[in-house]
Amino acid sequence: MFTSAESFTLCDVTWESQSSPFDRHYGLEIDEATDEVVRAHVPVREHLLQPVGVVPDGNIGLGMSNNSTFLRSIREGTIHATARRVHGGRTTWVWDVELKDDEGRLCAVSRVTIAVRPLRP
Repeated sequence: MFTSAESFTLCDVTWESQSSPFDRHYGLEIDEATDEVVRAHVPVREHLLQPVGVVPDGNIGLGMSNNSTFLRSIREGTIHATARRVHGGRTTWVWDVELKDDEGRLCAVSRVTIAVRPLRP
């Protein structure tokens, strides 16, 4: 069990000798971690905000949900992604994504839901 009054990154608890570039990038800070509860915060910074990408009919696509399952690691080379739309409604899109390594082995799968909203001036 770990408890602390000061913030720390997840890698401080899990991999004390290694630093996670992803934790540093998005700024995860754990305030408390016990066997029963974990409380954390992420300061809002510009690089964490949704991009306002324009999609058809003057709307924007905003990430609504992302469920990913990681099946094998990729330590070098290139990640190859193929996304297939399974639903293309007026206000919601759903995409299934397969991520493979250079040898064509399936490494991860994701289901991404996009909210399609009017672009505000």
